[in-house]
Amino acid sequence: MKIALIGTHGVGKTTLCYELAARLKRLDRAVDVVKEVARECPLPINQTTTLDAQAWILHAQCAREIAAVNLADVVVCDRSVLDNYAYLVHAVGRQKDLESWIAGWCATYTALFKVPVWQTPAFDGTRDTDLGFQREIDRTLDELIEAFGVKARPLAAGNPNGWVAEILTALKLPLTSPQGMLFPERP
Repeated sequence: MKIALIGTHGVGKTTLCYELAARLKRLDRAVDVVKEVARECPLPINQTTTLDAQAWILHAQCAREIAAVNLADVVVCDRSVLDNYAYLVHAVGRQKDLESWIAGWCATYTALFKVPVWQTPAFDGTRDTDLGFQREIDRTLDELIEAFGVKARPLAAGNPNGWVAEILTALKLPLTSPQGMLFPERP
């Protein structure tokens, strides 16, 4: 099972990714996390990104996912190729030669969950804090979800504390761990 949390920057995907992985681990699942690769890119990212930078990010994302699915039963991805592609589209426009590959790769995810914009991005040393840029990427991602016909389940905008339970329910997984009170579940 390969799950991707998608969305623009600064909405809590990384935090949610680790919360979800911890809950899945408590359900006795072998879990691996594919961390966001953009932070490791040696080329410009955010608003100054380039086609080469985004190609590096897309290929690194895929390589990490390939490795992870061969190591664990459940892989939780902090981003997907689709939201990484949204940054490329924002910077240089749609690239028809990449789109069949992106569409094919999107089919490898068991489920995509879109994290809504519910807070402004905070500077963390890498993340762009421009609210307009954050919203432009979110709109671009929504347009690509529609254009590619991808089934991305939007998470409830007003309830970030309930997102893990929402995801587990959508995946038809239990909400409580078999270890019972050893690890009390948080809302």
